[in-house]
Amino acid sequence: MTFEPEQLGQSRTDLAEKLRELRKRAGLTGDRLARRCNMSQSQISKFETGKKTPKLVDVERILRAVDAPPEMVAEITALARVANTEWQDKRSSWRRGMEKRQAELAALESDATELRYFLPSMVTGLLATPEYIRASLSHTPGDSSRTVARKLERQAVLYNTAKRFTFLITEQAARWAVVPAPAMSVQIDRLASLSHLPNVRIGVVPLGTPTGRGPMNTFTVYDNRLATVENFTGRMVFRDARDISEYLAVFTQFEQHARFGDDARSLLRHWADDCRN
Repeated sequence: MTFEPEQLGQSRTDLAEKLRELRKRAGLTGDRLARRCNMSQSQISKFETGKKTPKLVDVERILRAVDAPPEMVAEITALARVANTEWQDKRSSWRRGMEKRQAELAALESDATELRYFLPSMVTGLLATPEYIRASLSHTPGDSSRTVARKLERQAVLYNTAKRFTFLITEQAARWAVVPAPAMSVQIDRLASLSHLPNVRIGVVPLGTPTGRGPMNTFTVYDNRLATVENFTGRMVFRDARDISEYLAVFTQFEQHARFGDDARSLLRHWADDCRN
């Protein structure tokens, strides 16, 4: 199903209306439907008023309970997938303040136990040096000093051994000259250093490695519950289990081609030395 970003908010309203119509068409009260679905009546009410977005599995239970016709199942399932997707454009983030975005990321990192990052083009802020972070924010409007500080504060989460991090970094991402060569050598050295943390796995994918598919986008998967995908103008947030499963499969495919441990550190040292020469 294709859609425009502005459709995402409307899809939640449309989904709520469709679910309410289906229940009424089936001659069920909210309480009776809730019992059939093993849900609470207040949960059904929130779904039908748009106060809460149902997950796809919730929608499937409701569709079975009301014996929805196949054409309605297809339409409402598609609506549910879009409703569980969120578009966050960069201009809105700038208007709200970049520090708020940092607080949102910190909350995601705090809630998750296993975090996976696929980095085909740049190093993420959790692994970045202060100079690299400042340079990466040079295109954002206004004073970025508070955002830099917030990004650096977030790096403390890497030392929480209750969490597991896997970063997959392409050679292009590791070597892309966001800062001048001397500073890039420091940045690459930092990657090698962080790879020694017991709960942090840093894998690198050298150029020329046959992978079977191209590295389309930067993305992050938080546990098995949420995935974010970034491009130049913003990010998509996926909460549907099928979308998350697809990103986990892509991650696993690239992970199988990455170098870890001493092999990765050897490559990183070589790339850092290139920057120093």
